[in-house]
Amino acid sequence: MTIARRSLLLASMATGLAMNGRTVFAKASQPSTAVKFDIPAGACDCHTHIHGDPEKFPFFAGRVYTPEPASPEEMAALHKALRLQRVVIVTPSVYGTDNSATLFGMKARGADARGVAVIGEKTTDGDLDALQKAGVRGIRVNLATGGTNDPTIGRQRFLTAVDRMKSRGMHVQVYTLLPMVAAIKADLAASPVPVVFDHFGGAEARLGTGQPGFADLVELVRSGKVYVKISGAYRASTQGPDYADVIPFAKALIAANPERIVWGTDWPHPDSVTPPGKKPTDVTPLLQIDDGRLLNQLPVWAPDAAVRKKILVDNPARLYGFG
Repeated sequence: MTIARRSLLLASMATGLAMNGRTVFAKASQPSTAVKFDIPAGACDCHTHIHGDPEKFPFFAGRVYTPEPASPEEMAALHKALRLQRVVIVTPSVYGTDNSATLFGMKARGADARGVAVIGEKTTDGDLDALQKAGVRGIRVNLATGGTNDPTIGRQRFLTAVDRMKSRGMHVQVYTLLPMVAAIKADLAASPVPVVFDHFGGAEARLGTGQPGFADLVELVRSGKVYVKISGAYRASTQGPDYADVIPFAKALIAANPERIVWGTDWPHPDSVTPPGKKPTDVTPLLQIDDGRLLNQLPVWAPDAAVRKKILVDNPARLYGFG
């Protein structure tokens, strides 16, 4: 975890109030800064999560952290404030291969929602049919949260996902770090289905754009082989709240191929690292991120309104199948 992320976590924890010997955590963040540029019609937040009531949507026993709840109603309020019409909801690692909370959130948003699911060996073709019918357009291979750094394992998991998706016209979304991108670059380039990377491909801003693997990511974007979500900037940055150190990364990726870039908040901003002294089953507070201020960085990264429309509207419409 970066220093910035740990600082944000501590700030979030400080918002808890001690009442009757228990801690009441802050709710999922809502924007405190107004959006300062024109948002085109049909704009999409391409990376969010729903954390349902644990009584109705129980967490996966093997999870490595436990987040606070974040409801569809809170998400709707977020997007109303940001003037974003569409959303992509991604199943987080805390649910394992249970996509119920994601489908719950998608149903609440109707035709303006699409999903990215997590599947496993026991997921049948019939299950995939049902997910696709509900609006799921890709599956996620999460290598980062569980700490999978072995390229042999990463490659196999990626290729297995590709094999399941290639007959469906669905994409594979990968959450990993740049060394993995470099290690399996040939497999990524040869994929018969679109590949989407979360959160700047796992770049660490403090290491600069010359860090190993970033040039490989840029090359894959330039070739049109992969999409990258310029999402969750606070995960890459050590310079919040405006993330100035992320600017060179965003600009490099956009310049490489603006038709392969999408944007997302990563709301409700879960912290996937359980604090020292706590158990994975203890609730870890959500990070308190100002998504209005976060969205206002997009014109810094992409000064051209036509490019921003590609990132916010056209690319998501193509990738996720919005009408």
